Amino acid sequence: MTMDREAEMAVPAESEPRLLINTGRAAEAARDDAAGAIWKLETAERHLDANVIALPAGTIIQKHWGPDLDVMMHVIAGSGRLTTESGYVDLNPGDLIWLPRRSQRQITAGRAGLRYLTVHPRRQSLVLEPPGPRGS
Repeated sequence: MTMDREAEMAVPAESEPRLLINTGRAAEAARDDAAGAIWKLETAERHLDANVIALPAGTIIQKHWGPDLDVMMHVIAGSGRLTTESGYVDLNPGDLIWLPRRSQRQITAGRAGLRYLTVHPRRQSLVLEPPGPRGS
């Protein structure tokens, strides 16, 4: 039995290294009009967040200030443009982009759309608690 076949049969524990996704195949499998996260890291115990984002052709993520954390962006398929405070960066498959925390950015998908992976430290979830008794 090959290692690949053994890996397919075994279910690793949460703390074991493992294959999560082939981003190239995920990008190819997504419909051309797919928009938003087409994959995300859902492992419960983790310190990172990761998403595969799909943008249809011509879609624009409007100019905004990024969160208070650094983000790595890996272009998987398609093309686009990252507009920053000081200019722009053309985005092509294989490009690895660093988006520093609180940096200004706008992302525009090219003619064939844009598929990219983002990885960043996990953000704390918003915890909502019921209000305490009145007067406390």
